[in-house]
Amino acid sequence: MTNATRLELLPGVHLTAVQTKKFKSSALGVQFLLPLSAQDASLNALTPMVLRRGTERCPDMESLSAALDELYGGSLEPVVRKKGETQCVGFVGSFLDDAYTLGGERVLEPAAELLGEVLLRPCTQDGVFRLDYVRQEQANLIDRIRAQVNDKRQYALIRVVAEMCADEPFGVDKLGSEAAAAAITAASLWNAYQEMLRTAPVEFYYCGSAELERVRSALEPVLQALPGGGVRRAPARPQQKSAPAVPRRTEEVLDVTQGKLSMGLRTGGIDVWSGEFPALLLCNALFGGTTTSKLFLNVRERLSLCYYASSQLEKYKGVMLVSSGVEFGKVEQAEAEILAQLEQCRQGSFEDWELESARRSVVSGYRSILDSQGRLEDFWLGQAAAGIDEGPEGLCARLEQVTREQAAAAAQKLSLDTVYFLKGKEA
Repeated sequence: MTNATRLELLPGVHLTAVQTKKFKSSALGVQFLLPLSAQDASLNALTPMVLRRGTERCPDMESLSAALDELYGGSLEPVVRKKGETQCVGFVGSFLDDAYTLGGERVLEPAAELLGEVLLRPCTQDGVFRLDYVRQEQANLIDRIRAQVNDKRQYALIRVVAEMCADEPFGVDKLGSEAAAAAITAASLWNAYQEMLRTAPVEFYYCGSAELERVRSALEPVLQALPGGGVRRAPARPQQKSAPAVPRRTEEVLDVTQGKLSMGLRTGGIDVWSGEFPALLLCNALFGGTTTSKLFLNVRERLSLCYYASSQLEKYKGVMLVSSGVEFGKVEQAEAEILAQLEQCRQGSFEDWELESARRSVVSGYRSILDSQGRLEDFWLGQAAAGIDEGPEGLCARLEQVTREQAAAAAQKLSLDTVYFLKGKEA
């Protein structure tokens, strides 16, 4: 049995603790929740990468790795994520659960101490981050931003979101832009870090066998060292926009042999906060979210119009994205058929086996979260960012109740906003 508890440790500082004996390792992490913006995204993304380079006590990666090795080979990794219009930056650590130490040693307390050290006592030079660490990690960040184009399927999704939400925070990439990253200095990064520590909502996370009070006590020194004086405001719920009367269209030419057709749809106001959300989940699974979906079975398999065709939900924003790989000469035909399959969903034209296969796929997907520490941490971070305390089991129970009519009604609210096509130079 997995039991999750979320409690407020300080104003704007929360802990989500998942008590379970299912895993041999325990997870311990911390995330700062920041409003996504083109101005600050790269600064925020770079901060945990530089923090992970060294602390006052362990001033380089070698000594910091040695300190982690002493904790039965623990790990502590910088993580940058995007949950709707909230940028989540921080660390996720994995350590041997106390129940499995050789001599009954406690790992949680020293692990929490090391997490606090990385977070709050970085290695500095002249009152700011070390310049060489900033420059090296800045170069790594720029490389990561540039490398996004190498995965053409994912790149096409990034581009359709950027076009569709050009005037919304959701259009900003979680890593920011190359220009913004290149403009960062040691001083500007330090100032952003200080502001983050003082004003950003903080989400601690623990998953393991330790009791809740022990986890709280282990984090107490970190809490005492957090700077005060700021107001930690919870992220605002993203605004919903309507699709334009005529969908936006954009094409890009790169050296590719396979076209990438990506389509962005608005969900008509349905998002993770909506009562209709389970119906939208089921609608997505029916349309393109599974291997028994209409896009997979019809557009890809039966008609062979796409090398791949699928849909995914951005549940914290109210956006559905369709991703497909097509031959250059078949793009119009593929787009028409994708929209035809959406119309089938709107009309409720799906068999009982399609509905139940979609339901089983979504329910089993959420239940499998309970078997993965990484997915559990990511799920509860998203719930925390949204201010929702429902667990996977509760959502599964609601999914079981969704009717055919409700799934079709969710599909009827979907409207095409933007079409992005990545084509080759010879097309």
